[in-house]
Amino acid sequence: MRVMGVDPGLTRCGIALVESGAGRAVTALDVDVVRTPASMELPERLLAIHAAAEHWMDVHSPDVVAVERVFAQRQVSTAMGTAQAAGVVALAAAQRRVPVRFHTPSEVKAAVTGSGRADKAQVTMMVTRILGMQQAPKPADAADALALAICHCWRGAAGERMAAAAEKARVAQEAHRRRLAEARTEQARAEQARQKAGQK
Repeated sequence: MRVMGVDPGLTRCGIALVESGAGRAVTALDVDVVRTPASMELPERLLAIHAAAEHWMDVHSPDVVAVERVFAQRQVSTAMGTAQAAGVVALAAAQRRVPVRFHTPSEVKAAVTGSGRADKAQVTMMVTRILGMQQAPKPADAADALALAICHCWRGAAGERMAAAAEKARVAQEAHRRRLAEARTEQARAEQARQKAGQK
């Protein structure tokens, strides 16, 4: 499974591609950071991030895109920019019918370090070790994107199975409701037919 991990941000947006193998084996295929200067207008910054995400998906054909779930931070403007960047990446994936899955920062930290409270240095160190890299990925946004991809490789399979089961249950429930509605309609028609026959 090829997973494209995205650590969203306006100034720096980390993007990485990881491929899962047997067991917990994961291989880093590519990693980069998309930068947009604060001097650019917001629409242009979002367009640049969207274009980069499109390029990555067209070149690497990921099976799924793993994006960090955005939470309100101390600076509202930072949280908004992060959410907007995540949105245009999700849009690029949806346009290609590539599934998008969101993971919380604590979920990602727990997956790669064993602790949901790990700091960035610990995450970077474990990502470097897990992927067998000679040098630590820099800046931290690159390491975070790799961590997101690793997290989905290790935890996403179970989540995908749960999502598939939920979808199967939803479809079955809708089919049951349709059958009930059809039965009620048929019953009403039969009742109407009996009433007409009785009037004659």
